[in-house]
Order: sequence, then structure tokens, then C-alpha cells
Amino acid sequence: MNVIRELRTLVAVAREGTFAAAGQKIGLTQAAVSAQMQRLEAELGFALFDREGRAARLNAAGQQVLAQAQEVIRLYENMSSNAAGPAATGHVMLGAIASVQRSLLPEALAGFHRRCSGCRTRVVPGVSMELHNLVDAGELDLAAIIRPPFALQSDLRWTALAREPFRLIVPRRVKGDDWTQLLASLPFIRYDRASFGGRQVDRFLRRMHCAVRETSELDELEAIVGLVAKGVGAALVPQTSAWRRRWPAGVRVIDLGQHTFHRDIGLVHRAPGALSEPARLLIQLIESLARQQGAGAAP
Repeated sequence: MNVIRELRTLVAVAREGTFAAAGQKIGLTQAAVSAQMQRLEAELGFALFDREGRAARLNAAGQQVLAQAQEVIRLYENMSSNAAGPAATGHVMLGAIASVQRSLLPEALAGFHRRCSGCRTRVVPGVSMELHNLVDAGELDLAAIIRPPFALQSDLRWTALAREPFRLIVPRRVKGDDWTQLLASLPFIRYDRASFGGRQVDRFLRRMHCAVRETSELDELEAIVGLVAKGVGAALVPQTSAWRRRWPAGVRVIDLGQHTFHRDIGLVHRAPGALSEPARLLIQLIESLARQQGAGAAP
């Protein structure tokens, strides 16, 4: 629950005296702590702090809310344990891009709930940038995303899951194997440039000096492959686990050879010491399943 997270952060700020010190204590960046406190103040409708330089001192209203927050947290923890019984062990918030939700997550979550039957999980869908930001803000415990094209914040960690090569796909009826000529001659269905994967495609086209005739731009990979299968045009897409062994019948796949580039999929999360035991377990299960799928991939 986001409000409970914010109340716990409020307690940490009150104890530590600054947003930065509170963040170090609970495993968040100073910016993430500040964002949570701003949301809490917006939800309550009044200021909680007298901000003086780096210090964040609770004002009179904040002192009242602090006492109530500590009681709410205590009641919530008691309610969770009493209502769900001894098997209840936590609540894990997981973000995931669409392709991971369809491939790794069902089996990983099934294994997780077998081993942690009283634990609750919630999967938040989204694109990689949004999910990365939610982990950084402390709204998610972990997220399965495309690796960002920038360095992660110092308190975040990356657990690699898969490396997916990009392929050129064209309608099956289209002849020829020269990918440069096919890109130049066919209408192009573009992987959304707002996504990390779409940015990779854009950089590749500029690096290769490929001029394309765009006909559509979208983020959903299955929709892109579906449009190609229906003869709308060509596309550059990553070969996800769903298409590792077999592509749709209406699609023909062309390898980019030495110019092949890749989409790295992984988990972004905080250091293990800053995570709950259920969150650490889920990371281990997803990572193990990804290794198994990778080992079983066709050469």
C-alpha cells in the first residue's frame, strides 16, 4: 500500500532528521524520499515540514501526523498478521513489461506462491522508463524491464535475465534477403521511440544511415509482428522467448549478421539487504527460470 510506504518514510525522516539520511536508512534516494513526502502532503492537504536547508523538521501538524502514522503502521502490521494467519509473510510489488509478463512471470509467480503461500503479489504493467522510475521512487520492490541506456542510480542493482537479438521481419510473400534493400523498399512499422527498445532501433537506423518509410509506430511487440504477418510492412523487433523457436506463419525473419544488436532484459531493484525476504525470493525464482529458458534456447 503506497500510503503505508509513505507513512513509514515519514517516520524515518522524523528519526533521521534529513531526507538524505532517511533514504540511506530505508534504501531510497533523497529524491525518492522527497517525492514520497510531497505526495503525502498533497494527499493530506497541508505541509508537514519546516524545511531549513538540508534539515526537514516536522511542524506542529507534522508532529500530530507522526503520532497517528506510527499507530496506523502498528495497526496495519497487526491486521495483516491476524487476518491472514501465520502463513502471511509480506506483499511484493513487481513491475513488468508486457513480453516478460507473458513469458517468465506466470511460472515464476506460480513457484513463488507455492513457496510463500500467504504472501501477496501485485504486478504493475508499464514501459521500462516508467517502471524504472517507480522502483527508484520506492513504489515498486522490483521491475522486469529493458536495460536503461543510462547508468543506474547508486542504490539500484541490475540482475540480467536475457539478451534478445533484433531481427528484421517481413511478410512471408516478400522475396530477398538483403536487409538494407528491404528496409528501403518496404513500409516500416516502428517500435515506439518512447521505449528503450524503440530507441535502440532508432539509433541503429541512424548508425546504418537507413532511410525508412514509416507507416505505423507502436509499443506492443505482438501487434507489430501481427501487422507484419498481415502484409503491412517490415519491422525491427527483438527475438523474445515467445519467438525463440517459432515465428508466426505469415512472417519471414532476416538475420542482421554482424550488425545484429540486442535488447537486454533484467530486473532493477535495490540491494538485497534493502529488500524483504519475499522480494529476494521472487528475484531468485525469476533469475533461475530465465537461466533455464536460456539454456533451453535453440542455438
